[in-house]
Amino acid sequence: MSEFRHLGVPIALSQRAVAAFAGNPANLPRWAAGLAAGIREERGRWLAESPMGPVEVRFVGDTAAGILDHEVALPDGTRVLNQFRILDDGPHSLAVFHLRRAEGATEKAFEADAAAVQSDLEALRRVLEGGLPEAGAV
Repeated sequence: MSEFRHLGVPIALSQRAVAAFAGNPANLPRWAAGLAAGIREERGRWLAESPMGPVEVRFVGDTAAGILDHEVALPDGTRVLNQFRILDDGPHSLAVFHLRRAEGATEKAFEADAAAVQSDLEALRRVLEGGLPEAGAV
């Protein structure tokens, strides 16, 4: 079994509202630092510039149900599945990311990945709790 860590943040909005925003690829640059350079749709594919070069992002879960699993195709052809859920907590929600330690990753690299994911989740909370109208398209 691989090493993993669950990272999460509570968000003072419904699961439905959070999933609608976070599950829309056009909104990723608003809260996912690795895609801050932007994302564009080309022929039904979502392509982004990342620190590693161009990547394709494809949601593979039922985003309306809060399953925001997404596959990222890296420039070298490697495909990484990121498991991400928005859990219902009454009028609020909990955004939870399942971070796996990449094969061969050092402890320092794993900690850096965890810090980056946690920072992205915090950014998602700030954007959404700042008010959906200002958060962009939903």
